[in-house]
Amino acid sequence: MKEKLVNIDRTDRRILEQLQRDGGLSNQELAERVGLSASPCSRRVKALEDAGIIQRRVTLLDPKKLGLSLIAIIQIGMDRHTPERFERFDELVRSYPEVQECYLVTGQDADYMLKVVVPDMEHYQEFLLNKITRIPGVSGVHSSFVMRRIIDSTELPLGYL
Repeated sequence: MKEKLVNIDRTDRRILEQLQRDGGLSNQELAERVGLSASPCSRRVKALEDAGIIQRRVTLLDPKKLGLSLIAIIQIGMDRHTPERFERFDELVRSYPEVQECYLVTGQDADYMLKVVVPDMEHYQEFLLNKITRIPGVSGVHSSFVMRRIIDSTELPLGYL
């Protein structure tokens, strides 16, 4: 089922653009950047939150400064394509803090694609052998490692709105 799109105007779009770049802006700072006074800006942000467009605000950390310098992209194949297998996989992967992203995919030999962040290859091997390969139904794993980040963004392209 296609999700119903919410109509937003240019001002809402400017608010969203600013908040995507810096979710820690005060309401006053945000209002100044989008050309509103504080009260209308606050009401618009609240309406965007109530509509589910703004889901949450987070703080982005620098992984390298925290010693998390190895990023792995893992393709995982499952032995059976049953709802129970997928549900169990999803449940376990959600509990692993190393997994930053997890997608059920099509058009690949793999069923899942994960983005994992760990300190180094030793920790990756431990994660792979003690967590991923122990998930019931995992039949194949293919790992690739990020050499350099070209684009690493959380901002959605709002130009389509």
